Amino acid sequence: MKHHGNITDFQRRVYVALMDVPAGRVTTYGLLARQIGCRSSRAVGQALRHNPFAPRVPCHRVIASDLTAGGFAGHAAGPEIERKRRLLAGEGVRFDATTGRLAEPRRVHVFYHGKVKGVLASVSNKHFKAIRDLELKTFKP
Repeated sequence: MKHHGNITDFQRRVYVALMDVPAGRVTTYGLLARQIGCRSSRAVGQALRHNPFAPRVPCHRVIASDLTAGGFAGHAAGPEIERKRRLLAGEGVRFDATTGRLAEPRRVHVFYHGKVKGVLASVSNKHFKAIRDLELKTFKP
């Protein structure tokens, strides 16, 4: 897997789109995939698994489509998932203790399409530059 200065165009698209999800909100792997024009939520998960820019690119804000926590750092259970839940709790995002699902579904971030897309494209360009700048700082030949 390529890291830092060698991230793929697909990874870059995932990371740029994810930077639009604010603290206190989450999105799903499927919604993020749809936002970048991808049909595979698993591919998005794999890109996030190898996110070299965490926490600036907040992969902890992506949850499963059934609104459970989903995976984190390549793990589906265990300490990494608890860490993800703690990170989200620190942003005010909670999961129901009984069902394990997002306690407040209103916290799911909505990606806008249509006329607003031009506005978001400029925001994404800003994030694209931030990622490029991070690559230049962290890439070691």
